[in-house]
Amino acid sequence: MASLKAAKPEMDRLPRSTRGAGHTRWWIVWTLFFSTVTNYISRQTFSVLSPLLAAQYHFSHTDIARILGAFQMSYAVTWLLGGIFLDTFGTRLGLALAVSFWSLVNIVTGFANTGFGFATSRFFLGVGEGFNWPGASKTVAEWFPNDERGVAVAIFDSGSSVGGALAAMIIPWIAIVFGWRWSFVFSGALGIVWLIMWLYIYHPLDKHPRVTAEEVALIRSGQEVFQPSHERGIRKWFVLAKSRNVWGIVLGRALTDPIWWFYVFWLPQYLSDARGFSLQRIAMFAWLPFVAADLGNFTGGLASRYCIRRGIPVIRARMNICAVSCIPILAGIPAAQVHNTYAALALICIALWGYASWSTMGLTLPSDLFPQDVVATVTGLSGFAAGTVGTVFTLAVGFLVDRFSYTPAFVVAGLMPIVATVCLFLLITPPSQKSIVAD
Repeated sequence: MASLKAAKPEMDRLPRSTRGAGHTRWWIVWTLFFSTVTNYISRQTFSVLSPLLAAQYHFSHTDIARILGAFQMSYAVTWLLGGIFLDTFGTRLGLALAVSFWSLVNIVTGFANTGFGFATSRFFLGVGEGFNWPGASKTVAEWFPNDERGVAVAIFDSGSSVGGALAAMIIPWIAIVFGWRWSFVFSGALGIVWLIMWLYIYHPLDKHPRVTAEEVALIRSGQEVFQPSHERGIRKWFVLAKSRNVWGIVLGRALTDPIWWFYVFWLPQYLSDARGFSLQRIAMFAWLPFVAADLGNFTGGLASRYCIRRGIPVIRARMNICAVSCIPILAGIPAAQVHNTYAALALICIALWGYASWSTMGLTLPSDLFPQDVVATVTGLSGFAAGTVGTVFTLAVGFLVDRFSYTPAFVVAGLMPIVATVCLFLLITPPSQKSIVAD
């Protein structure tokens, strides 16, 4: 099996014209970017409107936490089962069905009138949206050489930041002008537009009607060649469960994703509760942390590419960036304590910039460490763990805010990535020429 360091020289020996020939893989990853944008506009619609809905329906913070938790529970399970489904049936069909389903559910949410109705619709939204990241990670593993994967992941993952920012700006305006129910209809309709684009642009690498032979050669020459698992069926997943690399990825994601959930789900409510923001002011300022996160995605992706192209081993480059990214995440701790609202927003922006850099590396590791036939499954397993921990954290935030304040949540969100990074360094080892579990 080719080593990570051997893959790059082989790619560098390709003719200059070959390295520049073909852009199909970039069209595909930008399509995944738009699926992530759509995904986040859909899920953020309720969070952005939560101050308005809480006032109209007399929801407590605990009620809001239960509604958000319903999404996270189903979302976590779908990461796991969706990853297995995508590895079995492919991303073209899997993502097409998922986006169609979550778009319909979001439209139906516009008819909800009770806490139970919102919780039910959020639960089914999570069922559909849980397919997005395992499918995108699997696609990047199939379509990109090692040194481009960090940037490719940064592109599609940055859609979460862009989607969150757009939701913060657009959803309040739609609610003010047309009524809040039309906000859900709008965000759901976006998925139908994306579906048409996806079915036209995406096909598997070996069946794509428009990819050039030169681009295929570039992709293949720059990929780590793993020996697929000889196990089949349920035994294959039991073998994966014994891998230290799997557990490093799982624990890393489980201890960092809840930070994102906290800021994504609770930021509009926090700005309303603690900083006195109206819906109009939320639209004016709540998008800024998402722009910072978008910059963080590309900081991590570009920094890893820079390191790899200068001879640093792939896995070491990814983990070093995770370690450095912990430093800005700590800025979230004083955010709840400063008196100036704009200073608090600036600190939150710095924290999310660091988080997004860390997250880009975490999402890239499955394709660096495992063969393509299990990438979606490993990604899904890590997403299941992250969603489970995130659900508990979301419910805890609702409890803490009703009884104390937001401060404990900000402190925990600042410290968890340090523990996550320690888990990476203790558990993850670079792949060898043995099987996928010989680590």
